[in-house]
Amino acid sequence: MLVLLVTVRIKPEHLAEFLPAARHNAEHAVADEPGCLRFDIIQDREDTHLFRFYEVYKDDAALAAHRLTPHFKKYIEASAPWMAVPAERWMGHTILYS
Repeated sequence: MLVLLVTVRIKPEHLAEFLPAARHNAEHAVADEPGCLRFDIIQDREDTHLFRFYEVYKDDAALAAHRLTPHFKKYIEASAPWMAVPAERWMGHTILYS
């Protein structure tokens, strides 16, 4: 399985807009994409404008398919001006899970 960790820092004045947009993308990824196995949005306990997305896909093809969906495109377009800094991405493969 492919794991994608995305770190985003949102401008304080856009937090209220960001939360429903990110939630919509995550919920539709899991509900509508057979290759998306998990999509968690994690908010930092101390810095409430810092978020991490924990996404698990069956494979690279499933991630590529996610990036073509209407909900992903809508999220990317809407969220770009809300970012305080560019998103950071890290990818890995699951070797053990429970």
